[in-house]
Amino acid sequence: MKIKTPLTKDTSTVLEAPTLSNDEEGELWHHGYVIPSDHDSSPSRRWGSKNGWCRPSCIPISVILILIFLVVLLPVLDQATEKALQKLNNRHNANPSNICSVKLVESIPEGLIYPNESIRNGRTYDSWMELIDSAEQTIEIASFYWTLRQADVYPDPSSKLGQDVFDALLKVSDRGVKVRIAQNAPTRENPNTDTEILSKRKAAEVRNLNFNKLLGAGVLHTKFWIVDGKHFYIGSANMDWRALTQVKEMGMHAVNCTSMAEDLSKVFNVYWSLGVPNAVIPAKWPKDYETSINIEHPINLTLNDDIFQSYISSSPPQFSPEGRAEDIDAIVNTIRHAEKFIYISVMDYFPLMIYTPKIKLWPVIDNALRAAAVDNKVEVRLLISWWNHSRPSEDYFLKSLSAITDAYPKVTVSVRRFIVPANSDQQKIPFARVNHNKYMVTDNTAYIGTSNWSGDYFTNTAGVAFVVHDPVYNRNATESTIRSELQAVFERDWNSNYSHTIDQTDLFLH
Repeated sequence: MKIKTPLTKDTSTVLEAPTLSNDEEGELWHHGYVIPSDHDSSPSRRWGSKNGWCRPSCIPISVILILIFLVVLLPVLDQATEKALQKLNNRHNANPSNICSVKLVESIPEGLIYPNESIRNGRTYDSWMELIDSAEQTIEIASFYWTLRQADVYPDPSSKLGQDVFDALLKVSDRGVKVRIAQNAPTRENPNTDTEILSKRKAAEVRNLNFNKLLGAGVLHTKFWIVDGKHFYIGSANMDWRALTQVKEMGMHAVNCTSMAEDLSKVFNVYWSLGVPNAVIPAKWPKDYETSINIEHPINLTLNDDIFQSYISSSPPQFSPEGRAEDIDAIVNTIRHAEKFIYISVMDYFPLMIYTPKIKLWPVIDNALRAAAVDNKVEVRLLISWWNHSRPSEDYFLKSLSAITDAYPKVTVSVRRFIVPANSDQQKIPFARVNHNKYMVTDNTAYIGTSNWSGDYFTNTAGVAFVVHDPVYNRNATESTIRSELQAVFERDWNSNYSHTIDQTDLFLH
């Protein structure tokens, strides 16, 4: 990206004063604020004279006008000047590798229709195709499973978009682009036939992570792309045609964001190293995998001439080399630093370990939300998915959290369910028609992740998140930013016809 050099004033240019007649010039001086010379003793020029240029009554008015200027106008001018200089300095001083173009990308399921005036972002499909088309050297993909082709799941016409992505990846090696895929080890339920084909046709190199051997439990639940070490995607969408047309997804797409892409590559390298046969998690990760970008030391990203603080978090702890922020720490830190509101949109919310042999209480996020509501009087809203695979027990924990509303003045926790409608044909598509989002937005931070919110996803399951903090208070009241755009998406969904109270959901499912 080119950095524009600000224009400098040409001090050699002098503006000529207009020529005035003697009468006009005398009239100007007559009304001017000049002190008469000591030699001028005429009555009309004496200080305080009745017909003089300044009477004693003028002094208080003049003082008041000066004070108004100093108190009211000068700070405004100073702020405007400071902001203009800050933007100029941002362009000059920012590291070119930290100057990014970032946008939100969504998958809106077929049949889910918002009013025409509602917020709309780019499509996940377009993001992935753009990444493939722009690739010149490398594509690195970390994924849970692969079902991009119609033959993988169910014969539905909307699978064409997934087929397009698969075909593009199959052909990208013809341009000399090297594709590497780190994925969860295939299972009977998810055989990953797509990557098997890509591998056999020499279109990609594939490695599988076996979490049972590595950690005794868990999966590689991550979903991200990295292209040429400078462009990337992070979001909730799996490599699945349903994630493009039948499931609601949220992600972010970054272009020319070298510093963050290189940092994300370190996460991919962790996966890649653990995908070799008989891999074990090292007691200490190599120094090349370490990072200095984290919660305590976020990187300054320049987005649209404004600076934001950003970092990438990861889970589980065993996969985090020195310096890497833990994903759960990123969530709790974002909650603690909210000042006005916390909006959360995730598929599952449980203050439990739900995939262990014995269910265990895991209240880390729940406690943080209660503290934010009670201690800091921050408004909390949770928009949780409701579909055929939702667990009825989830309602009890959500109702418990919302029950603290009005326990004390200004304590507010609201919970709603998001239901993706389905017609008779769409209902036949397995594991579809759900809001699969995994994000949080506060008045100062945007968090876009790949994990559902139960303890298992932060202790033995792999995931990542992209965190953007706005260090300028209330900037978004006047400017559109990635944070304010994510807030607008949440509010659109919260206020839509697809959002329901917990009691209403019993009328739809189960």
